[in-house]
Amino acid sequence: MNPMLPITEQYRQIRTSIQFSSVDKTIKSIVLASAQSGEGKSTTASNLAIVLAQQGNQVLLVDADLRKPSIHYAFRVSNIEGLTNVLTKEVELDRAIKQTAIHNLSLLTSGSKPPNPSEILSSNSMEILMGKLKEMFDFVIYDTPPVLAVTDSQVLANKCDGVILVVASGKTTKELALKSLDVLKQARAHILGAVVNGIELSKKEYYREYK
Repeated sequence: MNPMLPITEQYRQIRTSIQFSSVDKTIKSIVLASAQSGEGKSTTASNLAIVLAQQGNQVLLVDADLRKPSIHYAFRVSNIEGLTNVLTKEVELDRAIKQTAIHNLSLLTSGSKPPNPSEILSSNSMEILMGKLKEMFDFVIYDTPPVLAVTDSQVLANKCDGVILVVASGKTTKELALKSLDVLKQARAHILGAVVNGIELSKKEYYREYK
């Protein structure tokens, strides 16, 4: 991510908002959720993890979308061993966590595709692992499936310190966004805020608005 691009500054603003949200509560584990697919959730999760790492934090990006994982494509790493393989005790956690080309940023891909994603994510083993990851890293970012498609996001949202809802300008309707928020609130998730993708803003326009 080019540190001089306007979009980079927007992700820094998200990072700052998270830090302000942690005044009364420590925010270390964050779920990135969206109402439906194709709203830029995985890209947002990756870029947020990058800017947090660039600040000097030890960050782990976890691909918890066990149905349609994509993080390993973005970072061009193998997905043969990952989260599911750790939970089923096929591989050790240290072996499954991969280092990226970005300083301070590590990656835990989804791993082998399981027949029962929701059950795996709601398992006691997953809860124990999530607690361990919080001890190992300053921030743990979870990329999850769409909220309105399956219950996976709700399961993880309840176990994490906060949730960011990602919506796409011109695609995500107000009804879908509100329904997603309601579903997450029913899961007793701590909503940190929302990120709106798809709004074009040139560098010139950005600095004019800032001034």
